[in-house]
Amino acid sequence: MHSPFNLQKPIAIGSDHAGFDYKEELISFLEGKGFLFKDFGTQQRLR
Repeated sequence: MHSPFNLQKPIAIGSDHAGFDYKEELISFLEGKGFLFKDFGTQQRLR
């Protein structure tokens, strides 16, 4: 399947304190699919 996106580049994500729990769910989803990402939100993590 062809994607118009460059899947070799990390996805940038972030949140404020109100969205922290949802961001953690999103991180689990992205990790499960093998996507690269950088977390720029509250409780910053680089992966």
